[in-house]
Amino acid sequence: MKIRIKGDTIRFRLTKSEVETLCAKGFVEESTHFGAQVFKYAVQSKKIESLEASYKEDTILLSLSEKLIQGWDVNETVGFETSISVNTDSTLHLLIEKDFVCLDERIEDQSDNYPNPKMMTE
Repeated sequence: MKIRIKGDTIRFRLTKSEVETLCAKGFVEESTHFGAQVFKYAVQSKKIESLEASYKEDTILLSLSEKLIQGWDVNETVGFETSISVNTDSTLHLLIEKDFVCLDERIEDQSDNYPNPKMMTE
């Protein structure tokens, strides 16, 4: 699972096995260690209408509707997004999507990523 944060926008990208785990178990988590401190980011399914996010105890938790993820591991839906008004001056944008193989060369292992629909087959 990868996250990208820019200002008030948070984007989660999940590999095939992470989407399968989320659909089967309702929860997936990743962590980054900074010495003795650990930063975590997780996704859970919940009985809600859309997407929600919270930040507690060094963890970003993205919650999404149980209805949205039903069959997500086997269907063509790329992802889900929403915007949440935080206060009168700011809006939090949330996006969760399947992680596709990059079109350019990357050093990272992409063997568990979804095939990129923009890739041409010969």
